[in-house]
Amino acid sequence: MDSNRETDPENRVPEGVDEKTLRALGALSKALETTERARGHLYGFHQVTGTADFELGDAVRLLREAGHEEQAARVERDIVGRNVIPGRWTFQIIEAYDSTYHRPFTAMEGDIVDELAGGREHLLEARLKTIRRTHGHPDHAATPPAS
Repeated sequence: MDSNRETDPENRVPEGVDEKTLRALGALSKALETTERARGHLYGFHQVTGTADFELGDAVRLLREAGHEEQAARVERDIVGRNVIPGRWTFQIIEAYDSTYHRPFTAMEGDIVDELAGGREHLLEARLKTIRRTHGHPDHAATPPAS
């Protein structure tokens, strides 16, 4: 089957891109997408940990209201605002991940897609769309409707 038949022009596999290269680019893209998921988990970790820290403030207040000043002071001194790893809060973990891993990976993936596929992204998925869709079905159109 011609994988370029009825495909958006920007998603057509460029001349000279062989099957192995197409699969390699697909694997590279999938790996990058997986780092996006990891990054999302880091943001979730960041937000949930921040929420817990504010909830600790409520616990400190309630301990004080219940007459437990010593326990409230311990929680406030030793846990509220504490680093989650030595010297870092969660936002700093995200910043380190971004600068050390995510941005360099994103840049490299973009460079390789530019070098090997003329900057055309998601070629493997575009080919799968062409193969898997029901040709002629209105909800399986190859391209968006003309405006």
